[in-house]
Amino acid sequence: MARPGQIRFSAPARSALDAVAVCRRRCWDKAWVIDLDVSAFFDSVPWDLVVKAVRAHTDAAWVLLYVQRWLAAPLRLPDGTVRQRDRGTPQGSAVSPVLANLFLHYAFDMWLTWTFRGVQFERYADDAVIHCGSERQAREVLRAIDGRMRQVGLQLHPDKTQIVYCGRDRSRDDTVATSFTFLGFTFQRRGARDRNGNIFTSFLPAVSKAALKKMSAEVRSWRLHMHIGYTFDEFARWINPIVRGWMQYYGAFYKTELYPLLRRINYDLMRWVRKKFRRLRAFKKFHRRWKQITTAYPSYFAHWKWVRSIW
Repeated sequence: MARPGQIRFSAPARSALDAVAVCRRRCWDKAWVIDLDVSAFFDSVPWDLVVKAVRAHTDAAWVLLYVQRWLAAPLRLPDGTVRQRDRGTPQGSAVSPVLANLFLHYAFDMWLTWTFRGVQFERYADDAVIHCGSERQAREVLRAIDGRMRQVGLQLHPDKTQIVYCGRDRSRDDTVATSFTFLGFTFQRRGARDRNGNIFTSFLPAVSKAALKKMSAEVRSWRLHMHIGYTFDEFARWINPIVRGWMQYYGAFYKTELYPLLRRINYDLMRWVRKKFRRLRAFKKFHRRWKQITTAYPSYFAHWKWVRSIW
C-alpha cells in the first residue's frame, strides 16, 4: 500500500511489441490459444470496481474524488446532445487506458494467475491471449473466464472470442480456428527460413489485414501524385515519420507483408515525378533516373531502406 497521499503503480514498462514477441514464443511451446475479446469493454466497465482498483494504489482523497467525478461526467455527442452514463470509461482520453488497465489487473490478471497457476497469458489493455496445453484445458479455462467476466460486469464477445490451434498437426479438424489477431498482428502458420537458408513452416505473427487496410486508406488519402507544387524534401518531411512508425511497429515481425504497401508509395511517387517533370514522362527515362536516385540516396525516404522498386 502506498504511503498517505502517494500513488503507487507497480506495472513494469512493457511495449505492445514485447507482448507480441512473448506471444510468438509461447505459441511455439503450447499448441492451444484462447483469443479473448470483451464486448464493448470501455462502455461496460463498472465504476465501483474501477474506483476499488484505484483505491488499492492510493488513499489520496483528491485522486479518488477526481476519478469518481470523471467517470460520472456526462458525455456530449457530436450533435450537441448530452448523454448521462452509469458505467464505462470514455475512449480517447488519456486517463481511460490507465483506469482500464488497473481494473483488468485485478479483475483478470490476478484472478487468472491464482485460478490457473500453470496457464500463461499476455494482456495489453483489453487485448488478451491465453496459452493452454490441450483443447480440453482451453475449454475449461474459457468457461471459467466467461463466468469471471460476468461476475465483474463484462461479457465475452460470442463471435470474436475463440479457441485456436497453433500446433504442427495438419490433420486437425477444419472447424478448429488456426489463426488469431493480437495487437494488430495476425498469428498463423507461415513459411520461414532458418539460419542455413532452409525453408520450414512456423506459427508466426505478421501485420493483420485490418491494419494493412487502414494504412492503405491513409496512403490513398495522401494523393501524392496531385501535389505538383511539392518537392522531394517536402514529401520526405511529410511521410517519413508516418512510414517509419509503420515499419518500426508492423515490420518488427515478418516485414515482407509490408512490402506491397511500401511499393504502393513508390508507385504514387512515380506518378508524381512523371507528372511534374515532362522529360521523365517516358517510362524508360523515368526508370533509369529512379534507379540512379534510389541507389545514390537509399535513405532519402524511410521505406527505401526495404523497398525501392515500384512493381
